[in-house]
Order: sequence, then C-alpha cells, then structure tokens
Amino acid sequence: MTTDNRSGVRYQPDEKPPPALALGVGLQLAVLNIAAIVLIPIVVMRAAGVGEEYLSRAVLASVTVCGLATMLQAVRARRLGAGHVLLMGTSGAFIPASIMALTEGGPALLATLVVVAAFIPLLLSWRLSLFQRVLTPSVSGTVIMLIPVTVLPFVSGLLAAGPDGGAPPGAPLSFSVTALLMGCLALRGTGTLRLWAPVIGVIVGTVVAAAYGLYDVGRIADADWVALPNAQPPGFDLGFGPAFWTLLPSFLLVAVIAAIRTMSSAVAVQRVSWRRASRATDFRAVQGAVAVDGVGNVLAGCAGTVPGSATTTSVPLTQLTGVAARGVGLAAGAAFIAFALLPKAFAVVLAIPDPVFAAYLAVLLAMLFAIGLKIVLQGGLDYRNGIVVGLAFLTGVSCQYGLILPEQVSGFAGGLLANGMNAGGFTAILLTLFLSLTEPRRARIETEFGPSALPRIREFLGTFAAKAGLDSEVAERLAATAEEALLSLAPPDGSGDASRRRLIMAAHRDKGEAVLEFLVAPRDENLHDRLALLSGEVEETSAESEVSLRLLRHLASSVRHRQYYDTDIVTVRVAV
Repeated sequence: MTTDNRSGVRYQPDEKPPPALALGVGLQLAVLNIAAIVLIPIVVMRAAGVGEEYLSRAVLASVTVCGLATMLQAVRARRLGAGHVLLMGTSGAFIPASIMALTEGGPALLATLVVVAAFIPLLLSWRLSLFQRVLTPSVSGTVIMLIPVTVLPFVSGLLAAGPDGGAPPGAPLSFSVTALLMGCLALRGTGTLRLWAPVIGVIVGTVVAAAYGLYDVGRIADADWVALPNAQPPGFDLGFGPAFWTLLPSFLLVAVIAAIRTMSSAVAVQRVSWRRASRATDFRAVQGAVAVDGVGNVLAGCAGTVPGSATTTSVPLTQLTGVAARGVGLAAGAAFIAFALLPKAFAVVLAIPDPVFAAYLAVLLAMLFAIGLKIVLQGGLDYRNGIVVGLAFLTGVSCQYGLILPEQVSGFAGGLLANGMNAGGFTAILLTLFLSLTEPRRARIETEFGPSALPRIREFLGTFAAKAGLDSEVAERLAATAEEALLSLAPPDGSGDASRRRLIMAAHRDKGEAVLEFLVAPRDENLHDRLALLSGEVEETSAESEVSLRLLRHLASSVRHRQYYDTDIVTVRVAV
C-alpha cells in the first residue's frame, strides 16, 4: 500500500482487506439497497394483478439474480464482469413494459421478452458504438420521460384497497403520508437521511395503513424463518403473437438505455476505487460490466421477474469507507442470496398494502421523469433538439391516452403505437435519423497523435476545404487552427508519451462556420467505442473548460474543450 493516499482509498480492487471489514462493508451495501431491489418487482406484480404465489417467487428471484450478478461484477472473468464493487439492482425503467407484458400474456410472455431484450447489452458489450448515432440524449431522455406516462394508469388501480374494492380512509391517507414524506425527505434531506427516504416513507405509510387494518399480519405469522426458495420457472411463450411484437420495441428501447446507465456506473465506480486519480479508464471493465447486465437479464427472464441494470449506489459508500476491494462485492451479493432464504423477512415486505406501494411508485415515476429531463438538457436543448423532444413526447402522450385517431392507432400493427413509449421512442428515433441524414456530411480521419500527423492533417483539411468550396486562404487558416489545437493537447513540457494516444478528427460546415472536432484517447482502445461511451450518461465524471491559447483565440470564433479522464474532446469553430 502506497503512503501517498490523498484519494482516501484504503483498499483498491486488487487488494484484500480483512475478511471482517469486507463483510461489514458488503452488508452495509446490501442493507442500503435491498429495499429498492424488492419494491420494484412487487410494484410490477401488484399493478399487473398476478397471484401472491407468483409474486413471492418473482421477488425472491429478483434478489437472487441481483446477488449473483453483483458477485459476477466483482469477479471479472475475461470479458465478463467489471472487477469492481458494482451493485446490480432491478430497473425502474422496465416497470411499464413489464406490467403490460404480465397483463397481456402473463409470466411466460414476460420471461420471453426479458430474455430477448437481454441480447441488447450482450451485443453492446461487444461493440459499444453500435447505437451511437441513434440513441442520442434526446432519444433516451424522451423515452425515460414517457415511462411515467405509460405507468400512471396502473397507480389508480393500486389505490383501490379495501373491502369489496372500496377505498377506506386508510388507503388515501397512507398513500398521502408515504408520498409526502418521501418527497420532503428527498427535497430537504441530506446524506444518509436522503438515502433512506424511500424506506422511511414506506415504513411510516405502512404504520398508518396498519392502524386501519390494511396490513396483513397473518402472512408474517404463517411464514417460516428459514426455507429454500420454491423455484418454478414460468416457461416461455414461443407463440410470438401480436402481444410479443407490440411490446418488444419497448423492451429493446429500455434495454439500450439501461445498458448505457450500466456503462456510466462502471466508469463512475472506477474513479473512486484507485489511489491514483489520473488512472486511465479501463474500457474493458466497462464492456465486462455491460456483459454481466446481459447475463443477469437472461437469468431474470428465465425466472420470470423484472430485469435490472447496474446502479451507482456503491460509489458513495466506497468514497465514504475507502474500501473498494472486490471482496465487498462478493459479500454484498452473498448477502442478497442469503436474504432469499428468509421467508419471514420477505413476508414483512410482501404484507405492505397496495396504497403504500402506489405512493412509492408515484415518487419513483417523478424521479424517472426528472432523470429523463436531465439527460435531455445535458445533451443540449437547442432549437432542433427541442423540436425532436417536444414532438416525440406529445406523440407518446397522445397515443397512450387515445387523443389522436384512437381507432387507427389502436388497430395499426396490433396496437404497436398505442403504447406511449413505442410511439414517442419511434418518433424521436425517426426525427434524429432525419437530422443525421440531412446534415452536412462530416469528413473524418483517424491517425496517430503528435507532430508527425500534421502533414496528413493538412492534406485532409485541404481536401475538405476544396469539397466545401472554401478558398486557399481559409484552408490555410483551418490548418493553422488544427496545428494550434494539437499543440494545446500535447503534454506540457514534453511530459507523458504522446505516441500512446490516437486522434480522430472530423470537419464539417455549419452555416457560416467550419467546425473542427478533435478526439484524443489512448491507443489501445477502440476510439469509436470510447466516443459512444462519452456520449452516454457520464455527466458526473466529466468537466468542461474553455481553452485559452495565444493563437487559437485569434483564429477561431469559439473553442470548447471537454475532458473525460484520459480523453480530450476539442471543438473549434472557424468563421469562413
């Protein structure tokens, strides 16, 4: 262990802490996250109206699968696993699609759709850049914003909890108390209090519901203390009927978005797990994390439960404890699996009344909408992106609630567009493709990074200027701008090894300007995959700064420099 430990990391992933310490931190991680892993599948099953026996099996399966996947992330066998403490959980983004699958075709249809969608993260783990041009922040953010739109009708169904379907005073009261408490703690709570806001809200709401006789104490009394899970896979619906094809696009869209979130989590956890802050991001670890995403979802599908993705909840705990050893991930995963062997503990959770779950779901949907809006804004909401987001969101809402041509929409392709996520997602994708296909074609080269690349860059810019109809004076100014930009990216005082880095350079015209883009990253990585990752949800690990250079400021109308760890992206605009 080095003496210079300004990062606060006590144990790196490749080090072994005392077993008691690893177990203690792992149990903390499991306790902090078990509620979210359990509550999401319960909400889905309750909203879909499935039987109690299947509900119990599905929740047990979710906890077990998340435990196994968390352990796989810590192990890292070749290209499987991140090799870090990366907690796997159930994904709220899959809530609407999972509810509709259970409603339309039961557990077998859900199992089939989850397994098919699991091939998306497996495919992305092999080639991260596949969906780079299509899945922009505008598209992914809009799809996430449409999740509450498609789920809201199911919330009212959960509120009808009482004799003969009526709603006694306890139902609306427990709903209101839970939602208000969770909202207030999320808005004003700090640190640990904010982290526990959902659990506190559910507990207090349950106490209120119990006062009105809505809490099933008999279920807890009848449950065993310890028992092996009763695993009964639901099987698969291989008929591939209209319901399968109608819901498949929703599962695929959300699977891509969940995989991007896993990429973001895999990058974030690396930044707090090593003592050397300047350590390069291990993109093989990112690919391994996404691969586990796929494996975990295959297991979730076979068990007939809600799929999941990686979360960033292990990041603050790692920062707090300074223990990033893989043993923590193994301990947390084992704790989840052990919890699945305790039926009485599960019964305590399963007895929570529907109105309390409805409040939890309402707050979760509000948070998902905010996350989607944040993604859209971080991608840049200019005039064009604003039109894409606005049209896609309104199309999704209108189709979901039958506000435009309801008969035609419900009858088209077996009701494919009656789902708001499908309609809005397809609209955003089509508009994004239209913008991509109609924008000026970008010239691009990939070369080594350093002074030896200047002749090729000059030749590239000369060809670009000729095709763009720019005169020789502008071509020389572009070449001078590129040379100055490359000098700004060189290591100061000759430190570092520029030969270990590569350059992607792109050029295109935008109205009265020529736009030059430079991406510089390590040589041993796929730059297209790295660029795809940097366009995803890594906002918490990025920093922006304006480049101040003696010549570049005079040559260019604007300069933007973004730094993502060991990767630099410089965008220069030159008036032509």
